[in-house]
Amino acid sequence: MMQKEHVLAEWTRARKALRAASILLEDGLFEDAVSRSYYAVMHAAKSALLAQDTIAESHAAVRRLFGAVLVRSGPIEKEWAAIFAREQDQRIVADYDVEVEWEEEAVQHLVEDSRSFVQRIGDYLTDVTIQFCSGVTTRSFFGLRC
Repeated sequence: MMQKEHVLAEWTRARKALRAASILLEDGLFEDAVSRSYYAVMHAAKSALLAQDTIAESHAAVRRLFGAVLVRSGPIEKEWAAIFAREQDQRIVADYDVEVEWEEEAVQHLVEDSRSFVQRIGDYLTDVTIQFCSGVTTRSFFGLRC
């Protein structure tokens, strides 16, 4: 049985990371925006995996299990695995390669992809009868208030 609180916690982290990515992008902090953009994707993926009673303990495991459990079995389209991979690869560059200079347009594209990914996972969670917090509206999520 999935742990409702854990799904909600990962979903909340995804939403916060996405918000942070947008703020950092606006402030011209491109490397940090790329990193937060990836974490939005990773936490959203973890929430979807937890909804399938699948626990992933590492970044590599989240990426691998997202493909195996959610993409190959059909509920999530293949394009989302490609976005996950690109976000992760770019996060590594942003965090560890100090010689890379990021262009605003490239970072904006990553943040937009992250936003789309989080929305797709939100749609998936709704499809599996999970309601989640959306915007300023407070709704029930697994019987919890958020």
